[in-house]
Amino acid sequence: MSGQRLKTQFQRLYTHFSGQDSDTNLQDISEVLFCTRRNVRMVINKMVEKGWIDWEPAIGRGKQSRLVFHSTDTELQYNHARKLVADGKLEPALEALGHDANRLAQLIQEQLGLTTQKGRQIVRVPYYRAFTNLNPLRPLRRSEQHLVRQIFNGLTRINEEKEEVEGDLAHHWEAFSPRHWRFYLRPAVRFHDGSLLESKDVLVSLERLKSQRLFRHLENISSPFPNTIDIRLSHDDRRLPDLLANIMAVIQPAELDTAKEAELFPIGTGAYKVVQNDKQRLTLEAFDQYFGFRALIDVVEIWILTGVTACYLQPSTDRVATQIKEVSERLTLDEGCNYLLLNRVNGLASDPQWQAYFQNRLGPVQLLSRMNLAEIGEMRLINAYGLLPGWTDTNSVSAHVDVPAKRMVTLAFAQDHPVYHEVARAIERILAEDGIRLKVMEISNTDVLTGKYADKIDIWLNGMSMSNHRDDAFLAWFYSFDHIARVMPEAEFEALDQQVMHWRAFAEQSCPSHDIGSVLVRSGQIIPLFHAWLGVYSAGPVQGMEPNSMGWFDFKSVWLKPGLES
Repeated sequence: MSGQRLKTQFQRLYTHFSGQDSDTNLQDISEVLFCTRRNVRMVINKMVEKGWIDWEPAIGRGKQSRLVFHSTDTELQYNHARKLVADGKLEPALEALGHDANRLAQLIQEQLGLTTQKGRQIVRVPYYRAFTNLNPLRPLRRSEQHLVRQIFNGLTRINEEKEEVEGDLAHHWEAFSPRHWRFYLRPAVRFHDGSLLESKDVLVSLERLKSQRLFRHLENISSPFPNTIDIRLSHDDRRLPDLLANIMAVIQPAELDTAKEAELFPIGTGAYKVVQNDKQRLTLEAFDQYFGFRALIDVVEIWILTGVTACYLQPSTDRVATQIKEVSERLTLDEGCNYLLLNRVNGLASDPQWQAYFQNRLGPVQLLSRMNLAEIGEMRLINAYGLLPGWTDTNSVSAHVDVPAKRMVTLAFAQDHPVYHEVARAIERILAEDGIRLKVMEISNTDVLTGKYADKIDIWLNGMSMSNHRDDAFLAWFYSFDHIARVMPEAEFEALDQQVMHWRAFAEQSCPSHDIGSVLVRSGQIIPLFHAWLGVYSAGPVQGMEPNSMGWFDFKSVWLKPGLES
């Protein structure tokens, strides 16, 4: 008899006796279950084996046997749903629970954390949205950037602890001149599909970068010898190895699948490979043929749970609110901020009066005072006075500005963000006080950064996060998909671009990141809004779960420490 059939029989029995321990006999039960006395004995024995009931057979003719219930039909239903959740079948589980979303959420929550299945160690963490794009050549949000680094490798990488450049797919490199570099590849590296990494994969991957402003000086890329890559540049760059640690410069197969499927299941050479990616779960599995140290945790599961947004990731079943005691103990300030980007090319901010109005009225103090913080869950925000924590860049706008004549402002922001809706409502309230209406466009992150609707948008609400704490990490955001260059007066952007080119050409120069950030704020191009507290907290046996600058943890370094035997 199948498990589901047995559950159905139990439910009939439980319903007939109203869940009450009863005196009965095999004949009565056979009529309840619509089966023979022989089959009744078999069914009862199976229910006893599972611990659902006790059966005390009568001794003597005409005596009644005793039926004792140890479980309820609700408990069986719940246990069945629990198994469906463990298998990732959330929709059938919801149906089994009578479409009770709260009970489903409880089941999911109890299965988060750390577990071992068939000898494999699994870490499960909750997240509030699905990961629909893991293609490093497309605009990525903070969490996707972190995941891509677990899946792919570049020629170089930035050591997260030392924050120094080190070899990745390239084990050594040398500069013949500031315009000619050579990189030596590790042999016998494999992609997740089992194919060997070849020089062609590197050549094609780097060629794809030439359309990006940050890599426009890559002039010629060749492979003069096996496992050897030569890069010739159009202008001096003494920091090319650092640049190639950029997330866009990770190496993908030469025959790259451009279909949507490739965005969900990318093929890299990293420590983890994607084995599941849908609206319910992203599952990463340790790649046994990884060329570096094999990951210590076998599986990382990220469960997509609407409404679980918090200020840190927690692989635990406990409530976030009951765990946070001291912010400084478990959280770090995000290396970045939420900000407003003004369209100073063909938006309202191209008019100095409008630009001054936005700077005066839409600052972090004004917005935060009008936000309903209960609407943003566990996210913790503080006012930003510069693009990065510790930067203080103010504009010179007077305390009072005239309200411009036009009565409509268009704001755009990326979909599925836990804070943006409430920020937009605060902006709407402020503008309404001045008789101005707000039109909101909620679009994809790709459309935000690539400027698909640039001529229709006055302000973008967006966020930035640095991949590390180095000064040059700022440049990856500044140049990303020309989202700033597109809406900034050309002469102003070119002046900043020249500073970066000069820094690349001379080793003794310091990175102009803060200078650039200051210009963006003081010119009114960007209005910084909020920094957020992010991090990772785990109590108990999990080790190595240190938060990085992206608010996540390096999956390769986490391991499960067994407890002491009693």
